[in-house]
Amino acid sequence: MNRLFCTCCLMLLCATAPASLTAQNQTTVQNPLIFADVPDVDVICVGEDYYMASTTFQYAPGVPIMHSRDMKHWSVISYVIDRLNDGPWNNLEPGKGNTYGRGQWAPCIRYHEGKYYVFFGTSVHSYLYETEDPRGPWKLRTKFEEYIHDASMLFDDDGRVYLVYGAAKIRLRELKPDLSGFKEGGIDQVLESIPMEDINEGSHVYKINGKYYITTISWTPGSIRTQLCYRSDKITGPYEKQVVMQDDFGFSNHGVAQGAFWKASNNEWYAMLFQDHEGVGRIPFLMPVTWKDGWPMMGDEQGKIPHEFVIPNIPEQGKSYVIGSDDFSGKELSLLWQWNHNPDNSLWSLTERKGWLRLKTGQICSGIMEARNTITQRTEGPYCSGTVKMDVRHMKVGDKAGLMSFCSEPGGLTVERREDGYYLLMTDRDKTCATLPMGKLKKIHLRMECDFITDTAHFLYSLNGRTFKPLGEGFHMVFNLAHFIGNKFAIFNYATQEGGGYVDVDSFIYTHDTNK
Repeated sequence: MNRLFCTCCLMLLCATAPASLTAQNQTTVQNPLIFADVPDVDVICVGEDYYMASTTFQYAPGVPIMHSRDMKHWSVISYVIDRLNDGPWNNLEPGKGNTYGRGQWAPCIRYHEGKYYVFFGTSVHSYLYETEDPRGPWKLRTKFEEYIHDASMLFDDDGRVYLVYGAAKIRLRELKPDLSGFKEGGIDQVLESIPMEDINEGSHVYKINGKYYITTISWTPGSIRTQLCYRSDKITGPYEKQVVMQDDFGFSNHGVAQGAFWKASNNEWYAMLFQDHEGVGRIPFLMPVTWKDGWPMMGDEQGKIPHEFVIPNIPEQGKSYVIGSDDFSGKELSLLWQWNHNPDNSLWSLTERKGWLRLKTGQICSGIMEARNTITQRTEGPYCSGTVKMDVRHMKVGDKAGLMSFCSEPGGLTVERREDGYYLLMTDRDKTCATLPMGKLKKIHLRMECDFITDTAHFLYSLNGRTFKPLGEGFHMVFNLAHFIGNKFAIFNYATQEGGGYVDVDSFIYTHDTNK
């Protein structure tokens, strides 16, 4: 009896151990990979590490660098630039304009001979930065006095370096060996064998097994955004074409396209592309890549983006750190925060009141679009919420502070200081939908709840941090090209009459739900 029992146990262990070990040495991915605004993705693999760069438009700091060890969990580890310095519009200076919907676009990240490089344009200039450590700091290598659209770098085997870019016609240009600019007499040509589609941009260039590959997106009438791939035996062409991904993941006929593909540490190939997903912004998807007849075909066996798949021989590790809570107790601002335009660093502090973020008013503003020191984080689908605890005792008459769903058409909760006391307003675009007298208000908790299945936000308030009451009706969150970015949590404070007031923010509490 005992011998039989021991034999059965041994057989059970032998049967289950391999499955258990396999499960520990693999990563299960669900799509969308990150249900938040991370557009224009570019990804590289260096050893067992993965690095991703993305677009952040006018926000500062800009060009986030994210890191992963399993391609599933991504964390912000640095920004390439602290601020944009193309002109006074980057600073929201009165009468000098703004850079909504412009700013930093479509970065390319590359690794070559011990250094990391990031190239990007700002709709005014273009920049090449470098570092030996992707956690920064990043150093400016070259400033180009022209905007170079959706550029991708290639360090060729023979030491020559190229940029491939374009918004219609795709252009190839050779850089100087020291990367200080374009090479005089070097290759400079429109790749005629890559014909102009209705939209043809988002270039990424690679050399793989002696062949050159250029991926772009196309968006022709009657179709969806589609990922194209071109290949040639020569960098100059001629190129032949193949559709490598055409799928909308079942969402509103919005095709998933534009991004990178790479060989991972397990010797398998993967791609990351993004999708316009309305109010939450543009969200990335991860998918396997299978080589067929020399083409990198993206997706599952049917050419579709899998809802779930397994990455073999890479264990799941790490945690995602793209959005999160903050008690403002650190000496430096968390990497999760970005300012709307360049901040005025004299008008915010983490040290004047320990454990609080102080936001002071400066220039006079007519609305939140002019409010320089507005601090933001991404929102996340399908459901999320952000709650702010704010001390408003030092606001001046005419000051407005609060929590906003920030995009080109913002809405949210505003604490307004008037002659006769404080008022709480719920606004939808430029319309005040609800007003609540608050008397001699000292502290208040403001909450924004987001539903990205319906693209609706609701706003609530509390005086004790426990019981929350709604104010106003649901707010419809939109995405459009005026800002080109998804709705963000925005904490703001600005003056409409005189500067010098301030609010203190004690905490931002973030929650994320996959089911409601």
